[in-house]
Amino acid sequence: MKTHKQTAIMVLFSGSLTLTAFSQEKKINRSELPAEVEKTVQAQSQGATIKGFATEREGGKKVYEAEMVVDGHTKDIQIAEDGKLNEIEEEVQIDSLPLELQAGLKAKARGATITKVESLTKHGTIVAYEAATLKGSKTGEIQVGPDGKNLAHSE
Repeated sequence: MKTHKQTAIMVLFSGSLTLTAFSQEKKINRSELPAEVEKTVQAQSQGATIKGFATEREGGKKVYEAEMVVDGHTKDIQIAEDGKLNEIEEEVQIDSLPLELQAGLKAKARGATITKVESLTKHGTIVAYEAATLKGSKTGEIQVGPDGKNLAHSE
């Protein structure tokens, strides 16, 4: 009997963790964006195809995200409630990057195939490059600084 109670508690607990993970980001319609956020979206999405919007809490504050495609590459932006642009993740071709940056990404990938590279810009400055990796059937993500060197902390 005790084992059944423990199992039931474990199932409930894991279910609540799943709900918490999924409740982090909520898909929304463009019509739900505050006016200041909409202004930033308009400015940042010139010539882009918008794929969708979401909202979530980050650091206790509500932020809005817009996913888009510009000239065939992805561009995701994060905007504060007041319309301030917090972050841009924009796909770049690895061979367009300086050689030291390419070398840093390849070294950090440790033999995995780099499938996508994005620049990460915060408050107008590129703070990192991140890459999606694939090794066998395992996917991962790595980051390096704008100079191709290891970061002191993840961005």
